[in-house]
Amino acid sequence: MKKIHRLGAGLLLALALPGAALAADYAVQPASTLSFTGSFQGASFAGSFKQWHAAISYDPAQLAQSKFDVDVTMVSVAVSDKDQQSALPGKDFFDVAQYPTAHFVTTGFRQVGGKVIADGTLTLRGVTKPVSLAVDFKPQGKNATLDVDGTLKRLDFGVGGGDYADTSVIGADVKVHAHLVLVAK
Repeated sequence: MKKIHRLGAGLLLALALPGAALAADYAVQPASTLSFTGSFQGASFAGSFKQWHAAISYDPAQLAQSKFDVDVTMVSVAVSDKDQQSALPGKDFFDVAQYPTAHFVTTGFRQVGGKVIADGTLTLRGVTKPVSLAVDFKPQGKNATLDVDGTLKRLDFGVGGGDYADTSVIGADVKVHAHLVLVAK
């Protein structure tokens, strides 16, 4: 009888744990944005990517099971300055002919004070480096908004190297921001 009781308790536990340990999966809505800011000759400029895909599985109470996986179509870059617009897809910057996509995937999440940090790797121009992003998740019933912010060193990824490596002309830091409107799957 004890053996049957233990078997039944074990089965109940096995059935209950997988559902409890999973983060919620979300579909990213078209109102979502992926943008960046940098500086050129001391003036700030902003841009965005019009084509990208993100697989989001997130629960602030289940950070160990949460995951972000983002692919960006680099040719979809958009900035308001016509010269920058023609230069960014080129060989000196994103080199979209050779590296058509960038990819970010989380390796883990950590709590720092009251903030959540998403640690991951970004592959851009064939270079993979660690990147950390601050996460601001706001649930709205079954749906949510998710904002992530971080700063990249463009030269770490070979963006604007060579003749464009002078950080007094093109700033070294690029701030990245994503605002995701999420609907539970």
